[in-house]
Amino acid sequence: MVRNVLALLTSAVLLALGFMFSMIVLAVIALVGLAVWGYLWWKTRNLRRETLEQAADGQTIDGEAIVVEEYLVKAKSVLPGEPPK
Repeated sequence: MVRNVLALLTSAVLLALGFMFSMIVLAVIALVGLAVWGYLWWKTRNLRRETLEQAADGQTIDGEAIVVEEYLVKAKSVLPGEPPK
C-alpha cells in the first residue's frame, strides 16, 4: 500500500516538473522567435520604406507571365499496311 502511494506521489511530482519544464522551454522558444522577428523587422525597415516610396511614384509593375512552349510533333503510322501521313 505504501509503495503504491509513493509511486503515485512520485508520478505526480514528475508530471508537474515535466509541465513546468515544458512551459519554460516554450517561453524561451517564444522569446527567441520574437527576438528574431524584431531583428528582421528592424533590419528591413529601409527596404520597406523604399518600397512604399516607389509604390507612391506609380512605377510599380505588377503582373504575371506564363511561358508556353510549343513542340512540333511528326505523326507516323504504326499500323502495318497503312499509308504514312
